[in-house]
Amino acid sequence: MSRDRSILSRLINRTSSPEGGGASLARLGKIESVYDMSNNGAMQIATVYRCVKLLSDSVASLPMRLMKLKDGVFVDDYNNPLYYLLTVQPMPGKSAFDFWSELVQQILLRGNAYVVPVYDPVTLSISKLVLIKQGKCTTDTTGKIYQISDTENGIVGDYPETEVLHFMNTSLNSVTGLSVLAFARTTLNIADSGDKETLSRFRNGGNVRGIIYNDNSIVGVGEYQDAELGKQAKTLDEKLNGINGEGQQHIVPMNGDVKFTQLSMTSADMQFLESRKFTVRDICRFFGVHPSFVFDDTSNNYKSAEMANVAFLSQTLNPLLRKIENECLRKLVAPSIALKRKFEFDRRAIYAADLASRVDYQMKTIQTGLYTVNEWRKEENKPAVEGGDSVFVSANLKSIDDPSSVMSFVQPSDNKNNKKNSEE
Repeated sequence: MSRDRSILSRLINRTSSPEGGGASLARLGKIESVYDMSNNGAMQIATVYRCVKLLSDSVASLPMRLMKLKDGVFVDDYNNPLYYLLTVQPMPGKSAFDFWSELVQQILLRGNAYVVPVYDPVTLSISKLVLIKQGKCTTDTTGKIYQISDTENGIVGDYPETEVLHFMNTSLNSVTGLSVLAFARTTLNIADSGDKETLSRFRNGGNVRGIIYNDNSIVGVGEYQDAELGKQAKTLDEKLNGINGEGQQHIVPMNGDVKFTQLSMTSADMQFLESRKFTVRDICRFFGVHPSFVFDDTSNNYKSAEMANVAFLSQTLNPLLRKIENECLRKLVAPSIALKRKFEFDRRAIYAADLASRVDYQMKTIQTGLYTVNEWRKEENKPAVEGGDSVFVSANLKSIDDPSSVMSFVQPSDNKNNKKNSEE
């Protein structure tokens, strides 16, 4: 009840205050990542784009379920208005898929994602979940007050920590998270430089660099001869490399008789392509994504692909899902009933397009008695069948206290007596 009164008082205060309750931004200590490079610049690197796209879309593809405890079992709470917000449309103009995808992108690229639940002043129930735009939320050094200035979504003012869902990436101070870009900035700079060098080489077919000098080390006779030698170098540079707008001269003149020697190293000498392959794998390490998921041309087979998929689900995707689930439970449910509610991404949807793995999983859950036939038919949008509610177990397994599974050992003498008694 105290939680409801707190929410109601905040609603009244914000309605009466034209500035949305706002303490000035000046009295808040800004904590911002100084290491983050531009999101747009990072997303222009193919490996970064693919890793972010893979993680965000993988999370968004899993339906978020709100469940309540009933008869000792958690069941979907369809009647709760929050269920619609989590699975269909959390906020106006944004579907649940776009909402969760953008939220994960902010976690990876900005280090922090903030969601503010907006309550209906009449019913005191949550009417929408607002994902705050990037750069519109800061926090003080203690992490207890959030200053939000998202005028586009109508969220402005000071918010206590209990009323803001804060999803953070790896944190060094337990207050704000740092983006993956902050930790991988050196590798990303190498990748960005490699992309620019590739563009520069292909633009003019590969510029030639070198010097014009005297093989016999004869010193020039004057400034006129040096000027003519400079003209020869410029002419040779234009003929070999073409005229471009970069204003760079790749062939440098030296005093004396003319002789040209190329200085630029070839791509093979610099092992340029190998370094680019290393950069791809290095970026994948930061995001926790196997190189095969970003279409790296590593040697791959069925077994390694299967293990890569298992590692991705258990080590990369599942911790991210648990982080989101736990924060939703912590901020959207009162502590008194938190143990009777559960937020959970339906991880079974991971195999939605892998029909072979999905059928194999369904078959094994039926054989072990975890699911019935009708439960799986319901998931597949099929009508129930007669006898489909029975729980099956493997015939090779029996209870340990089943008398039929206990072997009786009889002494040989007893066997003879039993045989004699049977003949009589």
